Amino acid sequence: MTHYPDLTALIRDSRNVLARGPIALILVEDAVEVESTIQHHQSLGFAQIIAFCARDFAARHHLPDDIHQVDHDVTADGALMQIVNAIIEAAPGQWIYYSYNAEYLFYPFSEQRSVREMLGFMVEERRDVVASYVVDLYAGDLSAHPTGVAREDAYFDRSGHYALARTDAEGTALDRQMHVFGGLRWRFEEHIALERRRIDRAPLFRAQPGLRMLADRSFNIDEYNTMSCPWHHNLTASVASFRTAKALRRNSGSRHAISGFHWQQSQKFEWRAQQLMDHGWIEPGQWF
Repeated sequence: MTHYPDLTALIRDSRNVLARGPIALILVEDAVEVESTIQHHQSLGFAQIIAFCARDFAARHHLPDDIHQVDHDVTADGALMQIVNAIIEAAPGQWIYYSYNAEYLFYPFSEQRSVREMLGFMVEERRDVVASYVVDLYAGDLSAHPTGVAREDAYFDRSGHYALARTDAEGTALDRQMHVFGGLRWRFEEHIALERRRIDRAPLFRAQPGLRMLADRSFNIDEYNTMSCPWHHNLTASVASFRTAKALRRNSGSRHAISGFHWQQSQKFEWRAQQLMDHGWIEPGQWF
């Protein structure tokens, strides 16, 4: 494991670390499911996995030897934007993926086909971004799993999701751009800040000169914010995430107000891409 004392040190060594992709950036907020998160993305075939975490995290918790660690406070305001934009600038042309610990990427046929194969198809499609949604995962029994996290008892909502057209400053709908809502952030929205309620995300994209992530996690190039290309529907992906469940259980106000996440529309999560395709969370587009 290569250990960098800060983001600047990583960027200085970009010829060794960022010259081969696709690159996965994992922002480690706490010790929950860090190892399973890294192992999941290793199994998908990312060429480089870079974990951003507190300076003494590796001394207290196990990190695999074949990844890179960067000391960085990922809980600071703007940390994600700072990290992603620095990597974009240092690695033009590379495919970059970002997520947090206890989040897991799924795309069509991801158990059989590597992320490199999938991105090769996207390049053939002349598409530089994989549009995605966050699927909120949660423990079915909070008495048994008070943190809200349980891989073996994970559920998601099979209904209760909706989309609104994204508009510009004048209120005009933007072409092929949507804001999507649902999951725990919709059911318990009174505990979720307005700017954190969306579940649409573009976590996997190809860097290019001038590209920047903005404060709302959209990009300054409009095409990167679209759901598909103009001529047909593209392949889409999902990020299965315990992050909202963790936050709702960690926050004192929501923890005491919420007795459970399970409801009549809860569906047991099977940890396979086909289930997400069956429920419409991901689609293969023209890829077979």
